Parts: sequence; structure tokens; C-alpha cells
Amino acid sequence: MRVLVVEDEALLADAIAEGLRREALAVDVCYDGDAALERLDLYDYDVVVLDRDLPGVHGDDVCRTMVATSATTRILMLTASGELDDRVAGLSLGADDYLAKPFAFAELVARVRTLARRSRPPVPPQLCRAGIRLDPYRREVHRDDRYVALSRKEFAVLEELLRAEGTVVSSERLLEKAWDEHIDPFTNVVRVTIMTLRRKLGDPPVVSTVPGVGYRIP
Repeated sequence: MRVLVVEDEALLADAIAEGLRREALAVDVCYDGDAALERLDLYDYDVVVLDRDLPGVHGDDVCRTMVATSATTRILMLTASGELDDRVAGLSLGADDYLAKPFAFAELVARVRTLARRSRPPVPPQLCRAGIRLDPYRREVHRDDRYVALSRKEFAVLEELLRAEGTVVSSERLLEKAWDEHIDPFTNVVRVTIMTLRRKLGDPPVVSTVPGVGYRIP
């Protein structure tokens, strides 16, 4: 899952991003509306956490642009005011959800995950394939009832492969969904992560390489 955090209070924005990364999400950050629109032109996000009162392009205008141009990206609008009129105004712009500051971080995570589910085809609470069982909410993986300890990136890559339901997932897609904008597009980090993932999942191997195309779990 890839998330964009747009918040002009840098300390808050960075804290939100770091917390979401601990939840195995790929997170980009920007601090004004102009930068947000640039990122949205470049990357495909599942959820945007959008502060309403932004410098440059106002958060309301960012929201309007997103609603007009994106069919799948979901918007969680943040604001300093939780008054009914403000919530109604934010939702009427096309935001999918609304959260007033200050907020509990656990609630923010829950809302982001709920919105991300809406941006994709419905999936069961647990992803199961080839003897693997992945629980996205408890962040647990089992293979043939054996617990498998994975790093955040290994978990994110495995989740993308399982969501693909046997189809091939390209390295570029895995980079986009499991890492952030600072990753070198020419890195071999996907190949290395797949290698360690195979080792941890054990025999017989379940992650197949499709040369020149990507990876899949048949």
C-alpha cells in the first residue's frame, strides 16, 4: 500500500509518515499543495492523508483536483476543526473520510487501512495461497501453520504478490507499492527481498520468477 501525507506542519507530517512506515506502508511526504499535485502526477497512491489548510494550493483545491482526475485514490482529510460544518464541507468536496486534530494515531491507521481497501477490489480478511496465510491487520504470516517472521518490506512484497491472485507482479509495481519515492529505480532491492522471502517461506519454493516480467505465486 502506498500513502501520500500532505501536511504543512513538518514535525507532524514526518511523525505520521514514520508511524505509517512502521505499519509496513510505503509513505511519501510533502508540505504544501503544489508539491502534492506534482507527486500525484507522478505516482499512483492508494490513500492521501490531506491537511485542509495548506500553503500554496489550498487543500480544498488539491481535493477537487484529485476527485476530478483519480478514480481510485482515497482521501483522508485532516483539519484543525472538527465542527459539523467543517466536516460536511470537507466531505462535500469529495473527501472519503475526515479526521480532526488532535487525533489518536491508532485511529488514523485504522482509517487509512479502511480507505485503502476501498481503492482495490474486495479481498478476504486473510490472504491465502499455496499454503501461505497472511493477515494484513495482525501483520502475521503463516505457511502450513508455521509462523514466518518477516521484515516490513518482505511483508509488503508478499502482500502484493498474494493480492495479485496468481498473476505476475512487475518489479516496478513492487517498488511503487512497498517503497517510497526515495528508492533508486535501478536498485536490485526487489530481487534481494524476493530471495530472502523465498528463504524464510521455506521449501518447496512458492514465489516464481517470470524472466523479464516479474514475480508471482502460482
